[in-house]
Amino acid sequence: MQLKFSPEEEAFREELRGIFAKVPEDVRKRCEEGKLQYPEDLVTTTRILNEHGVATPSWPVEHGGKDWTPIQHHIYREEMSLAFVPDMLPFNVGMIGPVIAQFGSPELKERFLAKTANLDIWWCQGFSEPEAGSDLASLKTRAVRDGDDYVINGQKTWTTLGQFADWIFCLARTNPDVKKQAGISMFLFPMDTPGVEIRPIQLIDGSYEVNEVFFNDVRVPAENMVGEENSGWTQAKFLLGNERNGIARVGYTKAKLARAKELAKQTRTAKGTLLDDPLFAARLAEVENELLALELTQLRVAASSADGKPNPASSLLKLTGSQLQQAAMELIADIAGPDSLPVAQLDASAPNGSAEVSAPEWAQLAAPTYLNYRKVTIYGGSSEVQRQIIDKAVLGL
Repeated sequence: MQLKFSPEEEAFREELRGIFAKVPEDVRKRCEEGKLQYPEDLVTTTRILNEHGVATPSWPVEHGGKDWTPIQHHIYREEMSLAFVPDMLPFNVGMIGPVIAQFGSPELKERFLAKTANLDIWWCQGFSEPEAGSDLASLKTRAVRDGDDYVINGQKTWTTLGQFADWIFCLARTNPDVKKQAGISMFLFPMDTPGVEIRPIQLIDGSYEVNEVFFNDVRVPAENMVGEENSGWTQAKFLLGNERNGIARVGYTKAKLARAKELAKQTRTAKGTLLDDPLFAARLAEVENELLALELTQLRVAASSADGKPNPASSLLKLTGSQLQQAAMELIADIAGPDSLPVAQLDASAPNGSAEVSAPEWAQLAAPTYLNYRKVTIYGGSSEVQRQIIDKAVLGL
């Protein structure tokens, strides 16, 4: 493969930069600082990109997607990250939108696709359950046919950003008497449907990002089922395959490493700055080299995926990409040092040592962000699952 981008690809990159610059500067600044305002910033960004036709490039062309090459998709993701444009809501763009486009009836496509692309509907994902996370096919939420409706009872957990959601796409068991993968269906219904209850889950960093969702005799019209009854496992596998696309987030990690360099230059030590420290510099260089290797691998995988077939080497991207995201967050947290602790610092030079010293805001966010990013080696297929795929499909072990 050629590692140098063609003039046409560089022109494409410049075109994207012009579009991304239309996202308000204050939104991009908040994205850079990790302080996005939900749901407003995502809605604003999505509608601007959708207006310019680049909110859903991976969708089928007939439903608003782009006939881009894999390399163009790579450039899109990288430039989006480097410009600090907020990611599109994955539940809309990367999950339920492609599923409806692939499996939905003409009525469902007409009803939902345009609104999903424009974030007129905010979707959330109802897959994981307390005893059915990695083993998703063991889910116990039930859907029983009752006339023109299905009645759903059960529980979902880790429902990310569900507090903002208008609708949920939910897997439920419609046939308990067959092999567990064979008796699952997918349903779409509003979060304000009677019988739906949402409860927040506080995370280790103190944030509120995920939820438990309970269903108590929730009535869903049969027309809101995606595809045929008991075909939900096929749709779930399709959805999870899309979720892993671009999950390496090379551009995002590049931006975080650049931020780490900048902060290290500003951090004074007894012998200069932290960037002059040979141990820290070696650690930073190691992560940068691994990221460069990951980027080259991603480009190679993209080039070899031009026939549209999935490449099992993408598991390498997910595995290494998620680890490097964590490494970048750890660097920034270590630069922050004690300033990252969520407690007021005491000023020893003040009378009685009682004056509070405010740590820089970036430092206060460093530890919570580092803790939050423990999740990236779990979602989209845990590192353990990716290693199994690599063992079998790549190495043939």
